[in-house]
Amino acid sequence: MVWTPRVTVAAIVENDGRFLLVEELAEGRLVFNQPAGHLEDGETLIEACRRETLEETGWKVEPEAVVGVYRRIEPGNGLTTLRVCFSARAVQHYPDQPLDTGIKRAVWLDRTQLAACVDRHRTELVMRCLDDYLGGARHPLSLLADI
Repeated sequence: MVWTPRVTVAAIVENDGRFLLVEELAEGRLVFNQPAGHLEDGETLIEACRRETLEETGWKVEPEAVVGVYRRIEPGNGLTTLRVCFSARAVQHYPDQPLDTGIKRAVWLDRTQLAACVDRHRTELVMRCLDDYLGGARHPLSLLADI
């Protein structure tokens, strides 16, 4: 068997000190996460970021920078995920768009509110990505070239 990491994207979208998150059902728990999901065949990471954010929140966004690339090994099964996190600008909201299966709602929270419910984060990457963003981590989109 060939080892292959899963590739996901996530978006940090800020508006007036609050951040766009999803409340979703994952593994039987109601958790918070950045809009995020898996890269699909034939799309670039930037396209995946746009698509996943729209599907999960009803917000059209425009990625502006790469916050970071994170490796996570799932504690329960050892699967490896590479998460590419973008900062993105909110462009337009489509409030009538149905959200992906499992997504209960999109919500805007500030860092204090998000930190207060760390036990409800999907993974530790929720705060790590946000704190990297708040710390100024921004890499040009050209870093990814055609990926």
